[in-house]
Amino acid sequence: MAAEHAGVQQAPRSVLDASALLALLHDERGADTVADAIATGAAISVVNLAEVLTKLAEAGKDPQQARDQLREAEGDTGALVIEPLSEADSVEIARLRPKTRELGLSLADRACLALAMRLALPVLTADRTWAEAKLEVEVKLVR
Repeated sequence: MAAEHAGVQQAPRSVLDASALLALLHDERGADTVADAIATGAAISVVNLAEVLTKLAEAGKDPQQARDQLREAEGDTGALVIEPLSEADSVEIARLRPKTRELGLSLADRACLALAMRLALPVLTADRTWAEAKLEVEVKLVR
């Protein structure tokens, strides 16, 4: 596992979708669930981190400042692991397309699911349509 952090890294127990991390950052319903998941160890795909930072940039925030705030909030716990996208993940993302096309899942959505499948962990999301997907991964809705 990869982490952009100098602290002691915790083994992740769940994978976060961008919508889950955004719920936390915007203090929306479900934020406590996401905070608890991070406290016990969570992973997010670098693709989904880019999605979060893009949404923040669209809202007028500096993406580097937002990333620095995430690191600061995490402290020295290493509880949020940033996972790279692997070649095998790329194949799984493509495999997921026909299975999720009708649900409208994006490439970033499928990257999150592929990571959860690779790590054999449940995925946390605010996107209710994910619960309809018949996939080999546990989907937990944060709200």
